Amino acid sequence: MTTRRWIVAAAVLAGMTLGSVPSWAEPVRVKLLQVNDWDRFEERNGRGGFARFVAILKAENAAADDVLVVHAGDAISPSLLSGFDKGAHMIDLLNRVPLDVFVLGNHEFDFGAEVTRQRIAEARFPILNANIKEPDGRSFADLPESRIVEVGGFKFGFFGMTTPQTKEISSPGELRFDDPLAVAAARAKALRAQGADLVVAVTHTGFEEDLALYRQGAVDLILTGHDHDVRILYNGKVAMVESGSQAEFVTAIELTLDRVKEGERTLVVWSPSFRTLDSAAYQPDPEAKALTDALEAQLSRELDVAIGRTSAPLDSRRAVVRGQEAAIGNLIADSIRVAVDADLAIVNGGGIRGDRQYPAGQVLTRRDILTELPFGNKTVKLALTGAQVLEALENGFSQMEQGAGRFPQVSGMRVAVDPSRPAGQRVVEVLVGGAPLDPTRIYTVATNDFLARGGDGYSVLTRGKQLIDPAAALLMASQVIDYVAQRSEVAPTVEGRIRRLQ
Repeated sequence: MTTRRWIVAAAVLAGMTLGSVPSWAEPVRVKLLQVNDWDRFEERNGRGGFARFVAILKAENAAADDVLVVHAGDAISPSLLSGFDKGAHMIDLLNRVPLDVFVLGNHEFDFGAEVTRQRIAEARFPILNANIKEPDGRSFADLPESRIVEVGGFKFGFFGMTTPQTKEISSPGELRFDDPLAVAAARAKALRAQGADLVVAVTHTGFEEDLALYRQGAVDLILTGHDHDVRILYNGKVAMVESGSQAEFVTAIELTLDRVKEGERTLVVWSPSFRTLDSAAYQPDPEAKALTDALEAQLSRELDVAIGRTSAPLDSRRAVVRGQEAAIGNLIADSIRVAVDADLAIVNGGGIRGDRQYPAGQVLTRRDILTELPFGNKTVKLALTGAQVLEALENGFSQMEQGAGRFPQVSGMRVAVDPSRPAGQRVVEVLVGGAPLDPTRIYTVATNDFLARGGDGYSVLTRGKQLIDPAAALLMASQVIDYVAQRSEVAPTVEGRIRRLQ
């Protein structure tokens, strides 16, 4: 019999026994529940959060005998509270639910690999890693590559993979990320040799990587994250699922498995059905809500302090800050440029995380700013040539059609960009103080320490001279708070700093 810990130590799930081996005439039904890109304990607008997730798990477990729960990565960051405890609270919450598989997402490395190791040591659930290697070639943190779980007489072979883009978009240091396709082929072959009837890749990879794995056909089921999409694909052989973000939606994949004779061989046949579970339809679990209420109270004491007012509306939704000039991006870029007295500022839209709208007249609090800037990044000041500034901007606009986090929000300049042109040739004009950017002139540039060390593909910034290095730098969020507080009222608008020529 298998038991799994629930919300409090005294509460243990009943009825979670795994079935005995069936006869061939009796198909077995197994349910997988998938969540991904879930780092906030609190709900928002009646969806998501820990208490509603637990309610979904309890309801789904009550309706079936055999349930496996999978988290496809991004848990410890970039939530508001993670800026204080580096994600420890999310590990504590996840320890209280029956997770069968967890894979590391890129945001698990936002605070560096040593913090990731700390969080791994605190976890009491299986974490799989088939493609992240230490500099000496060992598996990162000595994590297992795979595991086999037997349910109802059928063996499920799971392995975990993380996008190699983590090297650019997070802070994993010297870790190596092996090619997902090559790893998937090798892991699938090894798991089948170990007797796995169904091979499941749990991946935190982008959609193009997912599609390549889907078309490769080495695995049976792909449970993925990273894009924040609600997506189900099934071609009759391979199924692929992604469940949005923040536990707003959970996908139930219900599998029917059977054994059939084909001549002298016995084959496993399976078929899936899918349900997308909307957390808004579930009442928060009371025990789980008591835990999140205590976390919320802890935050409120520190953060619910008014700092000023915006007389203009602000929009930090993901598609806005990663695809166009945003008033809130202007506010943040202006704040850090003024704070360090730089000519220009560049911040990555992917570092702005609130994903919300503020109406004109909204009173801004410390919580608001730290929600928007949860990574604990610092503002550095660089000396760059105009040619290097242009190279940085070209990188920023190189993946704008994909909604990549490198999209730049800027201050001190006006940029005309043509997204129809090839990546690397999209910036048509840059004006600084009304004059064209001079490729030979030295400009001072404020940015965050993540970009300054080459994050999000901004490798050109590593060639700049550091005028304020990370050791001497101050928190971006504190500088934005000070900027708003000193003015009492701010009115950032979309004013043509980024002009699309399409």
